[in-house]
Amino acid sequence: MAKEKTTKSKKEKLSDKLFLKQKNCWEEIDKKTEKEIEDFASSYKQFLDMGKTERECTEVICDLLNKNGFVNIESLKGKKISSGMKIYQNIRGKSVIAAVAGKKPAAEGCNILGAHIDSPRLDLKQKPLYEDSDLALFDTHYYGGIKKYQWTAIPLSMHGVFINENGKKTTIKIGEEPGDPVFTVTDLLPHLAREQMEKKASAAVDGEDLDILAGSRPYNDKDEKEKVKLYLLDLLNKKYGITEKDFTSAEIEFVPAFKASDVGLDRSLIGAYGHDDRCCAWPALQALLTVAREKSAPEKPIVCYLSDKEETGSAGNTGARALNFENFLALLCGGSFQDMRQCFTKCSMLSADVNAAFDPTYAGVFDKKNAPYIGKGIVLEKYTGSGGKYGASDANAEYCAKVQAIMNKNKIQWQCGELGKVDKGGGGTIALYAANLGMDVLDCGVPVLSMHSPFEVISKIDLYVTYKGYTAFLRDL
Repeated sequence: MAKEKTTKSKKEKLSDKLFLKQKNCWEEIDKKTEKEIEDFASSYKQFLDMGKTERECTEVICDLLNKNGFVNIESLKGKKISSGMKIYQNIRGKSVIAAVAGKKPAAEGCNILGAHIDSPRLDLKQKPLYEDSDLALFDTHYYGGIKKYQWTAIPLSMHGVFINENGKKTTIKIGEEPGDPVFTVTDLLPHLAREQMEKKASAAVDGEDLDILAGSRPYNDKDEKEKVKLYLLDLLNKKYGITEKDFTSAEIEFVPAFKASDVGLDRSLIGAYGHDDRCCAWPALQALLTVAREKSAPEKPIVCYLSDKEETGSAGNTGARALNFENFLALLCGGSFQDMRQCFTKCSMLSADVNAAFDPTYAGVFDKKNAPYIGKGIVLEKYTGSGGKYGASDANAEYCAKVQAIMNKNKIQWQCGELGKVDKGGGGTIALYAANLGMDVLDCGVPVLSMHSPFEVISKIDLYVTYKGYTAFLRDL
């Protein structure tokens, strides 16, 4: 019997040495860390509620940067950037780049966290308001990858800006405060939906049918044909000074009206709109601020890039494919584009983006061995893309090992991730565009349930571990 026990013990030790084992992160949390997790989750939920659009996120982020001693590059006026200087750039009110200058020159490389702050939503068309059957509706064009049927019969809020011919900006936010009205996209009752329910899910609701119910009260003018539409325009004109013409240049977005909430009896999860990718943007920003508060400057410059337009391919002058990021790094390099090009090849970046968490309800689309799991920490994803890794940057082995070593050194629990089974789908991030500049880049972020739905779910502990992982990356690479 004693001999059998010894043999069993040796086998256990060998498996501990050779197997990749990943525990649920909650299993090793003490009371102090548990409080830190809750505090971090609380600040994140506040950020989500304050920043439901990329413009609102940018405003919150820039305010926080200002409070932490960061200086807008527009105020530098040719001043040389010195070690430890904290700077940022607000890009057209829709994306942000922030940095802390290091002891070493930027030409020797930077440590970069790159996330995005846009999320799927419903945008108004340029001529959106119309009347039909004594109802007023807004015509929309959906933004990003959504399941269209998920956006019907839920409360929506109205966010955005109107810009008049003189450049005056009027900000609008309706549906977020207690007592505010909300909006909705109507759906068909089951009793009359036989034909609808026989369609594929992708065709059950047409994109052109995602029209938002805006009102039903007519203006008191018997000679007016569109009385309900006129009543709403009159309300908007009296409160905001806008006319129908102002919609043609406006950016108006409709997003879920509900607040970020704890999910589950144990409150271990957070349900909210916009986790993708704000649950990585917030930890990335907080990691930058944490390192920026330290007494000495970082060895290398550290950068946090929070971009727009990722959900539609990162195009446009506020997306990751624009020259904004290159121009900012050129500034860090003292204005030398030659140094900037050298910098690119020596930069290390984490593309701070989410991954699809394994969902036992839909287990058939996941490769269970390679899928990330809720509660098991930050996800390191070597490649994204679809099909034969199409559109993936596919990080090299040397860089993957280096990032894993940082996580291990700092006792950050990490897990591997892949976006579903081969040929089941796929997706991409801004990693591709950073890699095209010559940087080492790896996707790295929080696992998410119900991704791209109006109510996504993450684990509080994964959020916190991701923040700790990003902080370790900025400090130690």
